[in-house]
Amino acid sequence: MIAVPLLDRPRYALSPIMRLSQILIQTLREDPADAEIPSHKLLARAGFIVKTAAGIYTYSPLMWRVMKKFAQIVREELDREGANEVMLPIMQPKELWQASGRWDRYVNEGIMFTLKDRKGSDMCLGPTHEEVMTDFVSSQVNSYKQMPVNCYQIQDKFRDEIRPRFGLMRAREFSMMDAYSFDADTKALDVAYQKMRSAYCRIFERCGVEYTVVQADSGAIGGAGSEEFMVIADSGEDAILFCRESGYAANVEKATSRLPEAPDGGEVAAMEKHETPDVKTVAQLEAFFPTWQAGRMAKTILYKATWTDEEKFVAVMMRGDLDVNEVKLINAIDALSVELASEEELKKATGAEVGFAGPVGLSEDILLLADKSLKDRSNLLCGCNETNYHSLNVNLGRDTRMPEFHELRTARAGEGDPKSGAPLEEARGIEVGHIFKLGTKYSEAMGATFMGQNGKPTPFVMGCYGIGVSRTPASAVEQHHDEKGIVWPIEIAPFECVVAFLDKKRDEQKELAAKIYEDLQQAGVDVCFDDRPMSPGAKFKDHELMGMPVQVFIGRNAGEGRVELLVRQGMDKVECSADEVRAKVLSALGR
Repeated sequence: MIAVPLLDRPRYALSPIMRLSQILIQTLREDPADAEIPSHKLLARAGFIVKTAAGIYTYSPLMWRVMKKFAQIVREELDREGANEVMLPIMQPKELWQASGRWDRYVNEGIMFTLKDRKGSDMCLGPTHEEVMTDFVSSQVNSYKQMPVNCYQIQDKFRDEIRPRFGLMRAREFSMMDAYSFDADTKALDVAYQKMRSAYCRIFERCGVEYTVVQADSGAIGGAGSEEFMVIADSGEDAILFCRESGYAANVEKATSRLPEAPDGGEVAAMEKHETPDVKTVAQLEAFFPTWQAGRMAKTILYKATWTDEEKFVAVMMRGDLDVNEVKLINAIDALSVELASEEELKKATGAEVGFAGPVGLSEDILLLADKSLKDRSNLLCGCNETNYHSLNVNLGRDTRMPEFHELRTARAGEGDPKSGAPLEEARGIEVGHIFKLGTKYSEAMGATFMGQNGKPTPFVMGCYGIGVSRTPASAVEQHHDEKGIVWPIEIAPFECVVAFLDKKRDEQKELAAKIYEDLQQAGVDVCFDDRPMSPGAKFKDHELMGMPVQVFIGRNAGEGRVELLVRQGMDKVECSADEVRAKVLSALGR
């Protein structure tokens, strides 16, 4: 054994993982060229994420700490409700997706990564795991006596986004928690759903984001009883309509409202055909027919709808002052997708140019739908499938086929809340969680049954629950940042506190910093030690950007036992004695 002279021994010994000099950190001075929103800019500049390809990111050590902290919160709250963590395969066989009936929809929408193995079998990279989980639980649970069952996993998912953007917000590879409950009946599902809803509320409260729960469309997942957990942020891609008075809140894809008033059509009159040269839009028609308001018009929009085994044109009639909600349209006709017909397709299908389509004389081959706002309305102004002509006093069922009526309109801010009638307000939100009551959609399709109390095979009654494990921290940055950088919520910050000395040549700074670090570590603070050989200004800039909640700087007053303590939220800075640091840090952390 070789003796190490006392003077050559390190004066302080810290766990290497807590030294920032031994953690890979590379901050940037400029925003990435493709970054559009604060979270993308700041996470990249602070070195938390590094772009590997479009929509694909490498998480740095600090970002991975954030992800693990959030994932642990998720685990704790789900375990508290009796859920069991599992791990399901990423690669899934086509047969499972065919059994549920979703293979064609996901392939048609172009969002699923598919591949063939060496035997030529079709596989996919899981964008979600309903099929695999249903198959797994069906193989394990045989009797109602084994329920309820609730299993979850935290794993990467894959979606071939057409336009990946916003960093972790719309990525092609992302981390998610997905959970699935299996019950014997709908009453038991209601209990499971409420447990998960409560767990979600605790999760998002703990991670320090402002959120709201909104009614939502179930989309490709299917089922009913769907709610989204939205983080309110100006950069959110989703529009939310809400009412402060009643508490109503819904994603605009799902939202309803009290129907805006429109002029009455009056006594049924004879239909009149009028020449309307180059008059195509509702606004132009209001100018051309001054006594006719948009609410007395019925515009007709032609869509091309796709189902598993066919494509077909669908004409949608909508009151002139309202807009079509395409999500509601897809649900109404149970289609895989819809898209507006091209000018050429519209002219071929109706015989008229854009702006003159209508229900009068419409081909029987075209499915005709109308929004409920047009039901029982008289004397409408419509297109008549002839270029440069419109008809007045059109009455559905007399002058046209009677359409199928559905709720197809888009609710808008300012319209009446469906409960109270008070004006709806609009905000932007980022979806971070989504819960569904699936019912027996998948279990029936896949033949997943258990032996019920009646001694007969019974399909599982299922629930589905997802949380964006990589998206939620990015959403937290959207809410918690300033002009200097990120301001991490305490629960998911990479470290709760950083202790940094400012002059590597001054032993008194190093020794006091080490003492404070060890004291905070013993107090249970998740603290790191910044021993990087950088200038004071560079360290200040880095820590402003990286956003650790509490920052302790040991500088020129170290010999007097004085330090600077900064609370990142609000940039509140105080000078205090080293003996006061522990209490002040714990207080800033709310302990």
